[in-house]
Amino acid sequence: MIKFFGNVPEGGIIDSCELANKKGMTMKVITYGATITSLKIPLKNGELLDVVLGFDNLEAYLNSFNLKSAPYFGATVGRYAGRINNSTVNLNGKSIYLNSNNNANSLHGGNIGFSQKQWKIKDIKEGKNPSITLSYFSQDGEENYPGDLSVDLTYTLSEENELIIDYVANTSEDTIINLTHHSYFNLDGHNSTIIDQKLMVDSYGILETNDQNIPTGKLLNLENKPFDFKQAKKCPQAIDTTFVLNESDALSASLFNPKNNLAMFVYTNQPAVHIYVGGNCFNEIKSKENTDYNALSGICFETQNFPDAPNHKHFPNAVLKKGEVYQHKTIYKFQNM
Repeated sequence: MIKFFGNVPEGGIIDSCELANKKGMTMKVITYGATITSLKIPLKNGELLDVVLGFDNLEAYLNSFNLKSAPYFGATVGRYAGRINNSTVNLNGKSIYLNSNNNANSLHGGNIGFSQKQWKIKDIKEGKNPSITLSYFSQDGEENYPGDLSVDLTYTLSEENELIIDYVANTSEDTIINLTHHSYFNLDGHNSTIIDQKLMVDSYGILETNDQNIPTGKLLNLENKPFDFKQAKKCPQAIDTTFVLNESDALSASLFNPKNNLAMFVYTNQPAVHIYVGGNCFNEIKSKENTDYNALSGICFETQNFPDAPNHKHFPNAVLKKGEVYQHKTIYKFQNM
């Protein structure tokens, strides 16, 4: 079901689409940033619980990018998720100077990344395993990235209460790419905190970073360290860290709420997951249901390549060549334990 959600300042129309599977799981997504605004999971007691942070109106989403730390609630991040050091990469022997929006660095695609773009609804499938496919065409030179990049993003609600995200992209010339999803999850509901929920990450190391959260190129062993979450333990109250995953397409991370016995399991074909706790709107913007979000309102599982990978030869390849296809799949599976 497609509904009008609002108008962007330049005059374009933003639509909202709601999908529901046969189990009662529902999702709302808007064409602004291909953003998930609501994700409701059926609990054992029959209650529908909204497990992602978000806003009720388009104006709030627009204004959130003017906060001192934009939250990117539920958005699709690109062309390159995470930070790129000095906003510069070397591609095919040529230096490319990207737009800076995080000190001298480029963060989450630059000044106006995919999170602030108007996506188009390409296809909707209802019934069993409903899905919506959104597309975005990023022109050569947008935020100074090379190549015309065409992206298709499909959200599917499976009958096993999975949110499945599939990204497919191709380019007219060699470029760099790193897409991710930026929902803040809270298995106690979007108007609670995550401090009593338990986190597990199947990782052997994290990326060392400097004081601007730029990777140094070194990998830090996690064994017996504070951020060793191979065994589930309480969510940290402050984290903004890239975890290197042990195995592709296996269980990468999980979140569990002992209050209602709801669990979320994360699977991805990407080499890393960036974990971030936050959601603070600094009492400047009211969120869904007139909620004031704070620094402990939600936790992100940003499955992706390594931040700043183009500037480290030993990091996984982040170059998409002309004629090749970028494919990224992530699954968030919800289960009543």
